[in-house]
Amino acid sequence: MPLVHIQLLEGRTEEQKRIAIQKVTAALNEAFNAPPETIRIWFTDIPKTDFGIGGKTAKELGR
Repeated sequence: MPLVHIQLLEGRTEEQKRIAIQKVTAALNEAFNAPPETIRIWFTDIPKTDFGIGGKTAKELGR
């Protein structure tokens, strides 16, 4: 059973995540011949204030 954990800076829409789930599922099905019903995908949204780049938060950098 493939398990995929995707970490993102907050701000993606439900629709974007839905599309990503469909495409990642299709890719794993093709690459590993894994039945779609066995593929698990989950997202962790990271607040922009909790992610640093070069000494500044992603929020400070406008990311």
